[in-house]
Amino acid sequence: MAGLTQDTPYPTEIKLHQKSRVLDITFSDGKTFQFPCEFLRVYSPSAEVRGHGPGQEVLQTGKKMINISKIEPVGHYAIQLNFTDGHNTGIYSWDLLYDYGLNQDKMWQRYLQRMEEAGVSREQETTSHATTHSCK
Repeated sequence: MAGLTQDTPYPTEIKLHQKSRVLDITFSDGKTFQFPCEFLRVYSPSAEVRGHGPGQEVLQTGKKMINISKIEPVGHYAIQLNFTDGHNTGIYSWDLLYDYGLNQDKMWQRYLQRMEEAGVSREQETTSHATTHSCK
């Protein structure tokens, strides 16, 4: 993780509020950030979401009601979040989470703008899986 140094704030408390779908993280410098699970899911640091380079990001839709089902430590530098939609490949380093906390409002507005431009919804899409069978 390129941004981790001795001076990088690290979490002193990580608390998941499943009912409100919010992850609270308090850092060693006293800052506390509240991350909606939806925010963490749509900004997952995984290649599946970010792509493999600039301009390859994949807009995540229908994640409004997403939750975190499990939080796993990754060494002493990150956590891996398991989401209720099965996504679990992003590694959230302390510097990434701290940066997300500082820039959350800006990032969220950019996400909402991208959703509007794409004409898609934060709501879960429900599709009918009805099949037509012909009898001969």
